[in-house]
Amino acid sequence: MRVSERRQRVRDHFAGNECVRPASIFDPISSRIATDLGFSFGMLGGSIASHTVLGAPDLAVITLTELAEQCRRITRASDISLIVDADHGYGNALSVMRTIDELETAGVAAMTIEDTILPQRFGHQGQEELIPINEMVGKLQAAVAARQDATTVIIGRTHSLNATNQDDAIERVKAFDATGVDAIFLLGIKEVGQLEAIRKVTALPFMLGTVAEALDNATLAPYGVKMALRGHGTFNAAVKAIYDSLKHQADGGKPSEVVGTQADADLMGLAIGSASYKEWRGAFLSE
Repeated sequence: MRVSERRQRVRDHFAGNECVRPASIFDPISSRIATDLGFSFGMLGGSIASHTVLGAPDLAVITLTELAEQCRRITRASDISLIVDADHGYGNALSVMRTIDELETAGVAAMTIEDTILPQRFGHQGQEELIPINEMVGKLQAAVAARQDATTVIIGRTHSLNATNQDDAIERVKAFDATGVDAIFLLGIKEVGQLEAIRKVTALPFMLGTVAEALDNATLAPYGVKMALRGHGTFNAAVKAIYDSLKHQADGGKPSEVVGTQADADLMGLAIGSASYKEWRGAFLSE
């Protein structure tokens, strides 16, 4: 599937009436497995990118180049439409333009740009700060202007419900709407009343961070929510499995004791794309 088709798939979904939960993915193998299981959309969170690439916390220490390279590895492995948390765009409005360019080149279908000050400033540990609205408007306008493929989806993300208050969130969303972005990503939604209030100032599709299980897809869809995240349990589960496997080895465990906890040949073949390589070997390496 061409990259523009993956991007158009996001656009078509945003134009519909359904709310879905993207797969949380982080590398080529998770991308390929998610596609095989029927996921059309995959989300690479900023925290998970930092964990995967650097083995570091989510403190904005990953670079744009490192993020783009990981995205490229993911998009080449499957036809999933990759949505990427591009943090604050790695700097000012001009940096945002470079971010859009690099992520488009890496095959990303959609990307979010947020209004937080990153990395955290001295003396503000644990406190989330937001940049001024007019600065964020400039960033989003720059993102839209930098887009080379008209099907690329640009999503304005605000942390105002957590960092400030609902009135500020409404003001920010209203301003974001006028920049030409394709959707709004809201963090901190706890009840439908918040969605009702914010919906009054924009007709753009909503994407939500992780919400309470009571706010299921059927509840969210009437408010224009097209996607809601489910957290990043995929990566957490992978870490636990690696730890358990290595601990078993470190403790002197026997291979026979872990039968059933490891991928069999068929699952491994799926994960590493064996079928495609077998086909290519037959087509191009045989006499």
